[in-house]
Amino acid sequence: MKARPKAFLFDVFGTVVDWRSGVAFYAERIFAAKGIDFDSAQFADRWRGQYQPAMQRIRDGKRGYVVLDTLHRENLDLLLAETGLEDRFDDDERDELTQAWECLPPWPDSVEGLRKFRELGFIAPCSNGSIRLMIRLARFATLPWDTILGADIAGNYKPQPEVYRKSCSAIGLQPGEVMMIAAHNEDLAAARDVGLMTGFLPRATEHGPGQDADLEATGDWDVIGHSIGDLASRCG
Repeated sequence: MKARPKAFLFDVFGTVVDWRSGVAFYAERIFAAKGIDFDSAQFADRWRGQYQPAMQRIRDGKRGYVVLDTLHRENLDLLLAETGLEDRFDDDERDELTQAWECLPPWPDSVEGLRKFRELGFIAPCSNGSIRLMIRLARFATLPWDTILGADIAGNYKPQPEVYRKSCSAIGLQPGEVMMIAAHNEDLAAARDVGLMTGFLPRATEHGPGQDADLEATGDWDVIGHSIGDLASRCG
């Protein structure tokens, strides 16, 4: 690591919060109330499976930018149709189910680890989530950000380079003064290409017990740790 960063940007879904168990828990509660027998973890996986394809159309310029909240809602409609559940949810109930993405639990080390990072510099999310979504998720999971950044700032989605550049610019820093922290090697590779420092930690169960990607660092990242707190200690 060249020098201690002045700010730390964090991927959120999968790195700071556990989206899979959070969405599954939320869906299971709603399914139970409606008498629906469907594997909620599979439902979460299939919903998340729509995530990258929906954003890719925007990255490719085939669609103008819309916030992730909108993509989540559209992807839910597709999933309900695929699973034969479309007749079980009206529009208001679909909106309620989409709020699952605002109610995700932090990983056990996240909140305390973020507090440690705040002692080293500014901390903020650099997520594909909208500012609206990041605010609500931060309140639910008690994430102690200094400020809220979102994909809205760039009008695009990671790993497009402008997402990292504009996040740095929004807090008045150059990319070389900032570290990107993520559990995803692809995210870090894109951030490093823009000039950010990089920190990796694995989340071996982000995608459930059969996960086979991002189990270890695949790049020469500046810092590698086993938890957010461990990374903070290494950066300090």
